[in-house]
Formats: sequence, structure tokens, C-alpha cells
Amino acid sequence: MRWFGFGFNAFQQIQTQNNPEYSGLDAEERLSSPTELKGHVNRDGRCFEFSQIRASWSRRASLHSDGFVNDSCRGVIKQSRGCRDVFISESHLTLAFLDRVECWDLQSSDETPSWTMGIDTQSKSSAVNLPLVPGGYIASKPPFFHSLSPHMQAKSLALGGEHVILLTATGAVYTWGQGSHGQLGHGGLLPEEEPRTVEALWGMKMSSVSAGGWHSVCISDAGDLYVWGWNESGQLGLPSQRLRKTSEKKTDQQEGELSQNSSTHQEEVFISIQAFPALFDVTPLCEVKTVSCGSRHTAAVTTSGDLYTWGWGEYGQLGHQSFSSSDEPQRVEFFRAQQLHVVGVVCGPWNTFAAVANEEGLAPEYPTKPLNKHGE
Repeated sequence: MRWFGFGFNAFQQIQTQNNPEYSGLDAEERLSSPTELKGHVNRDGRCFEFSQIRASWSRRASLHSDGFVNDSCRGVIKQSRGCRDVFISESHLTLAFLDRVECWDLQSSDETPSWTMGIDTQSKSSAVNLPLVPGGYIASKPPFFHSLSPHMQAKSLALGGEHVILLTATGAVYTWGQGSHGQLGHGGLLPEEEPRTVEALWGMKMSSVSAGGWHSVCISDAGDLYVWGWNESGQLGLPSQRLRKTSEKKTDQQEGELSQNSSTHQEEVFISIQAFPALFDVTPLCEVKTVSCGSRHTAAVTTSGDLYTWGWGEYGQLGHQSFSSSDEPQRVEFFRAQQLHVVGVVCGPWNTFAAVANEEGLAPEYPTKPLNKHGE
């Protein structure tokens, strides 16, 4: 599987400094065009493809097909051999193995994890993706483990800047944490200390959830996208007053029609906070397959293999070969032009990573072999 990245690159999470294609400080910090990530080369010279990407603000963790994890700041983590899932924050790296979960302090030189938890390999609940773990979930900051009621039957979970979204096996959505930007979807701006069901979605089965800095999204079994929370940068795809005012000023300066444009935009309805889930149509031609949220931007992959992005784009994280923001979904034309089929997307806070295949189907680009239960 091939991966491409774009957006914030000040710590070389996407592209290293020594690539001659990009020169100058601006090019190193911001990449507005999708750039292919290079796979991990082991001591034998074999190149292994990525199977998973996770990103924090300044770091990228890549899980490779040989069972090793690469931290963009530290290189290959030798203790990660046999890893099956990874989760990264600014301060800690979490690794999930068949029989245990480990948290490593990224600021420490210790060669042992700062926290570890055993996993019952006979338990069906162990077959979940991070940040979920049996009996609870892993937080991005210490203390690492938070318990969940066994009655929740959690299927997946997403951590936002100050809130949590949980999807149950029955397709119900629960949220808790800070709600000051409407990111909990309960209609108010108050916090919730315990998981509370999003009643506006009750009766509709959801298949996936994602959390941004202060906004939330989910996809129904029918492929419909629902959004709620903060829309200051157009991250919900709803009309943003800040973005429209910026666009209006540029138009006024170019055309000298200040009074006419101002009277037009005063009649528009702008949304800064959407406290209830709102049905959002990315494109009328196809359904949404998967979605991911950055701090203030959103990216969605459709069933046709196209990637659409919207929201804050000042670091190029929308992939439209510009540093503009947008409160309307736009297709990333790079992948269509390269005849690449997007199959997945992962947003970091200020950047975006897309997994792609050739349109005729995905064939392994690098030589690989199946892993045994020890990841060898």
C-alpha cells in the first residue's frame, strides 16, 4: 500500500530536508501537494510498505509490514518488533502486541516502557484497534488507562482535543469530555464526565467515528456523513463567517465592489457552532467510505476512491496545491490525475495522510512475507 502526505512538515513528518524537489524554508514547513512517503529499509536492504500511519502535531508513527514501528523523530523502534497497532501523542508512543500494550516515554532514553498492560489473548475484546484496549481505552496523556463499562460493548473510539467519541457494536454513538464548542452533539455547550448517548443519532446505525480538535463526525451504515461541533475554519463543511469574510475582502480589493458584496453576504446564514449532528452531503454521486479529522480540517474517502477535504488549509493540509481554507468539500485532484484510487485517510492535527492503490487494483510494491504470531 502506498501512502502520501501533505500539510505541516516543520519536523519532517512527511518529507525530509535533503529532497532536492523541495527547497527553502516555506517548502519544508508546508507541503500543499501530496508527497509519497518512503518505506522502511531494513539491514538486508529490503523495503517494507506501511500498513498503518498515526500522527500527532510534530511526529508521525508508521507501522510497517515487517512488524516494526518507525517514529519520524527517532527512526525505527527496535523494541517494536511484532507490533500490531500503534498510537502516538507528543509525549508518548503506545504499541499494541498480541499479548500486551506498552507506552513509551518519547522524552526518555530508557529502553523499557513507562507503562505496560497484559492482554488476555483468549478474550474476544482484545481484537480492537487503539486507542481501545480490553476493559477501557488508552489516553494520550498519563494516566494512560481509562476504564469503560463492559455494557458499552465498544467497537471503536476516537480522541479529540478535549473530548471522546465511542461507537458501540450496535452502532450507537456516545460522547463525553469538554463540550464548549458543541463537539459532544448533545445540543448544549456543557461538559459531560460520563459517556452519554448522542440522542439525535438514536435509531440510525453508525459504522465509524472520528474526532478533531473541537469537532466530530460519523458515518452511517448507509454511507451518510454526520457532522457537529466547531466550524470556525469550515471544518464541518458548513458556511463559515471567518472564511467568507476573508474571501469577501479579497474580492473587494480586486473588484472594488465593497458595498455590493457586503450587502449580499449579510443575508447568508453562517454557522460557528453546530451543537447537534447535521447530515452533510460531501458529493451526491457516491457515499462516504471513511473519514478522518484534523485539528480544524476534515478528509473523507468516497466509495469511488476519491479524497475530499475541507476546513483549515494554511499548511497545505487540504492537498489542493494551495494554502487556502475552504468551508466546502473539494476533491483532491492529484490522485485522480495520477490514476490513483484512495482507500484510506488519516489526519494529523495539521496534516493529512492518504493510502492509495492504482485504479486497476492494489499490488504490493515491496516484497513482503506473512508474519507469524511473533511478528517474524
